[in-house]
Amino acid sequence: MKISCKEFELELKHPFSISKFTRTSTPLLLLKLNYEGFTGYGEASMVPYMGESQASAAAFLAKVDWNRFQHPFDFAEIHQYLDAIETGNPAIKAAIDIALNDLNGKILNEPCYKIFGSDPAKMPVTSYTVGIDTPEVIREKLKDAENFKVVKVKLGRDNDKELINTIRSVTDLPLYVDANQGWSDKKQAIEMCYWLHDQGVLLIEQPMDKNNLEGNAWLTGRSPIPIIADEAVQRIGDLETLKGAYHGINIKLMKSAGMYEAHQMILKARSFGMKILIGCMSETSIATLAGIALAPLCDWADLDGPWLTKNNPFNDPEMKDGRYVLNDLPGLGLTGVDEGLFD
Repeated sequence: MKISCKEFELELKHPFSISKFTRTSTPLLLLKLNYEGFTGYGEASMVPYMGESQASAAAFLAKVDWNRFQHPFDFAEIHQYLDAIETGNPAIKAAIDIALNDLNGKILNEPCYKIFGSDPAKMPVTSYTVGIDTPEVIREKLKDAENFKVVKVKLGRDNDKELINTIRSVTDLPLYVDANQGWSDKKQAIEMCYWLHDQGVLLIEQPMDKNNLEGNAWLTGRSPIPIIADEAVQRIGDLETLKGAYHGINIKLMKSAGMYEAHQMILKARSFGMKILIGCMSETSIATLAGIALAPLCDWADLDGPWLTKNNPFNDPEMKDGRYVLNDLPGLGLTGVDEGLFD
């Protein structure tokens, strides 16, 4: 196994604000694995609040014994091995997992989505995310959402209704809401849930602090809109404590350490009767395609990474009528790769 990696700064089209942070770019580490004539690509997207960096990712890669990875890959054993090296670090572990899944598909000459049992006919629409901003900038951002059928809006500050009203002055598309733990008073929060329901909102992510299990469960028991855990769920071990406290979960590959565990989380959440949103960080087409391969197994999708950026170094995934179109290329189906990127 030969590895190459590239530090890359993914630039956002607009400053991206949530309830507690604003950023204009995201540091990435792009990974290329060569194995017996096949090439697999992976990606670690390291948003600052998750605690990883390009330096920590490189340090983790240096600890990996790549000779352990022989095809057919045992992904359960691989994840156990990576977790044994060091706890945390889910984004760089996701990069390794995604690259190995890309390799696996190419060796088997099968698309990843077929290997995971995804049905292209069940591909959900994906949302376009609008961060917290002024009404003028929000109207400008919505011009980029013309190919989408759902808009996701970040809330969690004191101007939530103004943001929704601004969006409603431009479009009547269905909305997803992500409060990013920004609500603290549960009675005000339930009033907001009912108001958002009247505005055409279909789900609400992480309304209250991730550690406030009682408050989020209280909302779940009363809200007319599904309440989805986001910051409260990262790895599969988090699901047990969330059962009954939320209507569903948001799975992100950069939190779940990749495709294998994300798929395991889908199966476990389904066994709990929970709904599933598959989401993303700021990502290139590599990680987006990995999420797309699993999206038909989920209820909702928020996989808009390449559309929010200015310098995605690969071809954008194909989209039609707000839904991604799965191609039959082996592995992830990534195209537009400039091999000089890794030099």
